[in-house]
Amino acid sequence: MTAATTNIPDLTRRRPLTGKQIAGRIALYATLLILAAFVLMPLAVIILNSVRFNEDILRESFIGWPTRLTLENWSVAWGEACINASCTGVKPYFWASMLMVVPATVISTALGLLNGFALTKWPMPFAGLVFVVITIGVFLPPQVVLLPWAIALSWLGLSKSLAGLALVHIIQGTCFTTLFARNYLINLPDDLIKAARIDGAGFFRTFWRIVVPLSPPIIIVTIIWQFTFIWNEFLFAVTFSHSDFRPITAALMSLNADDTGVSEYGFGSAAVLIAAIPPLIIYFAGGRYFVRGLTQGAVK
Repeated sequence: MTAATTNIPDLTRRRPLTGKQIAGRIALYATLLILAAFVLMPLAVIILNSVRFNEDILRESFIGWPTRLTLENWSVAWGEACINASCTGVKPYFWASMLMVVPATVISTALGLLNGFALTKWPMPFAGLVFVVITIGVFLPPQVVLLPWAIALSWLGLSKSLAGLALVHIIQGTCFTTLFARNYLINLPDDLIKAARIDGAGFFRTFWRIVVPLSPPIIIVTIIWQFTFIWNEFLFAVTFSHSDFRPITAALMSLNADDTGVSEYGFGSAAVLIAAIPPLIIYFAGGRYFVRGLTQGAVK
């Protein structure tokens, strides 16, 4: 027994690296650092410019270290900067985006989960064909659907309204959420659903009592996906919104110059960072669940 134990190799002991392996690791880390620098450089420039005086940026360079620091750019961007002849800052556009993005995200996620359940775990004729028709919307360029959506919103009396823009994102987003939810729910054991039906549970009771409690990973995936996509979306925001309730991504386009035509990089950079805060909070709050949900079937 003692001899057998002493013959077992120590698998936890690391062998010393050869010169070739050390050179390979140095090259790998150097490449990763260079790529990370390229990715993070625009964000670093925006953060630095948000605390620089605009006259310093114009006099010195757009890319540079601040010689003086100021937080005034943030207050001006939030509540004083002029956008579309209205000096309200990005505050009303920020809350307009919230009023549009939150319900569109919640409703499209719920519809996607319902569709995924009906297509995978409930007797439904032509389920495969219905799934194909729904997922066609994933591959359509947004420019193709602009005119049909303009006509549909006009018929519904929702042209240039916040509800109309939210409706566009709900329908467009349901294609993605159905795809994600269907590929996740297809892995759930059928016996659970059969047992619920034998006990007399209907469609919605089975969905609420069985499917929803087993689906937090894919729910978080779709919420992060939908919230980030809708918040950052620009084409629909410009086309189907009005100056009174324009989303923040569209409002940023009118925030680059003052009345004299001088570029305002200082509070423009602060406004960009303000617009980026909600998606970052959503991602950091559910990031680990996002990876877990994707690996459990969202991309199969």
